[in-house]
This record gives sequence, structure tokens and C-alpha cells, in this order.
Amino acid sequence: MKVTILGSGTSQGIPIIGCTCKVCTSQDPKDIRLRVSAYVQTDKGTDILIDTSPDLRQQFLRNKITKVDAVLVTHEHNDHIIGLDDLRPINFMQGSILPLYALPRVVDDVRERFQYVFRENPYPGAPKIETHKIENDHFTINGEEINCIHFLHGNLPILGFRIGNFAYLTDIKSISEEEKLKLQGLSILITSALRIDEHFAHMNLDESLQFISELKPKRAYLTHMGHQLGKHQDLSVRLPANVFPSFDGQVLHL
Repeated sequence: MKVTILGSGTSQGIPIIGCTCKVCTSQDPKDIRLRVSAYVQTDKGTDILIDTSPDLRQQFLRNKITKVDAVLVTHEHNDHIIGLDDLRPINFMQGSILPLYALPRVVDDVRERFQYVFRENPYPGAPKIETHKIENDHFTINGEEINCIHFLHGNLPILGFRIGNFAYLTDIKSISEEEKLKLQGLSILITSALRIDEHFAHMNLDESLQFISELKPKRAYLTHMGHQLGKHQDLSVRLPANVFPSFDGQVLHL
């Protein structure tokens, strides 16, 4: 399996418009963090996109992505879904409708916000998306088993996903002990760490590191990182040996 980090930043991205902090003005390419999404290429040949960030077009061009078999959506916040329209070229190239999987609430929100895609007679150039409401914790895409992880983003119930020994959990603030049991034996965990200070809807760095230490994955990568977390190089030396800040374009192999 191969996982590409398409974006590792928060909802504003980094650099933030108008910000002159040391991270937003850094010349290190690893400090340029687009909005979060990830691309999973399984050993069975299934290519899965997790979230459609506002920067999706740029992310696909940068990483030369030309194939998507399915889209998984963690939740309905703008920085995770608003790039949906940029999937049109994939429709055109593949000549197929793309399945999108999300919680029932999220599917309803997507269909409301992108009404032009789902009306009875859509504009011929609109994206072709078929929505699937996730109502079971396990489902398959082209024979690939997808396991859902439930947790809270503040007070909002959202999803993470486990595929084989890989799990992706972004925008997490709290998770039950029962759901943690689904995350045992991971080779790679990608999870979020917004900043140093506490936040009402996101784990901060200490909370994220504690979470990782409980799960004991072989390797863990931080995503959804704000500029308050500091520069990539500085953060790298502060982390435990098996924990790393991710960066845009990073490719992970399992």
C-alpha cells in the first residue's frame, strides 16, 4: 500500500493570508501546508481519495494523480469537501461515475451544497458523483475492506478510516476506548495535531502524542497542523522516535 499526503495544513492553509510569522514566511517547502486530504493506493489496485480539500486541483497536478476509484469523506466542513468539483477531469478521463462514501448527515449536506451535481438533469459538465451513506462500520470498495472509526471533532461526530494496517484520523478531539480497540496493530497512523495550546475541537500536540503512545503504531504522522505548531524542522526534533510531522507530497509505504 502507498499513501500520499496531499495536504497537511489547517482550514486556512499555510501560509495564512496576511500572516508574517516565521512559519508562514518560511522558505522551507515542508512548511507550505495545503488543506488536508490523502490518496491511498492499495495493493489490490484500488485508488481511494480521502476528503476533497479546497486545494484539490493543485494537489492532483503536483502529485500527478489521474485515477480515483472512490472518495471517502471524514466530515462536512468546508476544508474537507469544497474541492469536490475538481473531480470533473477524473470523471472525463475514466468515463465513469465516482462513488462517494460519508455519514448520512454528511451525504445530505454534500447533496445540498452541490445541488447542481445531483439534480435530475444536471449540466453535462458537472461532476458525476454517486453518494453512499455509511450506515455500517465495515464496507468494501472493489473488494478492499474499509473500517470506520468514530470520534468527535469538538461535539461533532465524524469518521476516520482504517484500511489494512493503515489508519487516517483527522480533526480528532476525543475518542472512546471502544473505538481505540479498532486501532490496534497499525503499521502507520496519520492523525491530527493542531497546535501547542489546547483547542476546543482539536487535539493539541500533547494530546495527540498521548493518543499515539496509547495505540503504539509502528509509525505515526501528524497532519492538520497549524502555524502555531512551528516549523517542520523544529518540530521534527521534538517528537518521539516513531512520530513525524507529515508534509505535502510525502509518500508513505506500508
